[in-house]
Amino acid sequence: MAQRMVRFSDLTNKIIEDDDAVVRIVVEQHPALGNGPVEIEVAEDEVEPIRKGALSVVSLKLYQGEGSEPEAVTMEIEAFNKLAGGRDMADVIRRAEPAYPPRKQARPAPVPVIEKLDYSTLEHAGKPHRGKTTEAEKETVRNNLPAINERLKRDGIRTIDLDNAEHVARYGLEALAQEAGYSQQ
Repeated sequence: MAQRMVRFSDLTNKIIEDDDAVVRIVVEQHPALGNGPVEIEVAEDEVEPIRKGALSVVSLKLYQGEGSEPEAVTMEIEAFNKLAGGRDMADVIRRAEPAYPPRKQARPAPVPVIEKLDYSTLEHAGKPHRGKTTEAEKETVRNNLPAINERLKRDGIRTIDLDNAEHVARYGLEALAQEAGYSQQ
């Protein structure tokens, strides 16, 4: 058993046979609108009378006095053009000042500057990090291992273990590990 979905025009309540013939209309202004724009669907053949009935209008806002609320006005374009007293209204509009300042290009929010740690110093050498361990950091660790491990332990960070093959390889501690009697596998 098959089911068929049938669509009806919101204007005429006639069946819309072809889904490709559905036209979506958003009504943005109408005296009956209470809570903003609404959407209706009509058949494609119902759109032509809408286009033929369209008026050439101009929408404007009147500001009466400083700080007043604007009054929205829509009027036929011919009546509006006559207000220019015989001058070309298109020319009047082209020469007019913009009503709103042009929008500035949105700049991306500044990225917080993260202080880059120098892992080759006694203060930071031996701290776990994702970057490559530089020769300078390896040398600092090799020459100051007891002090660095003391600082790491005090700061609650893992210490550098000569029995840990990964630590030995990362900091180039093969000679120290061998001296201490640890064998690396």
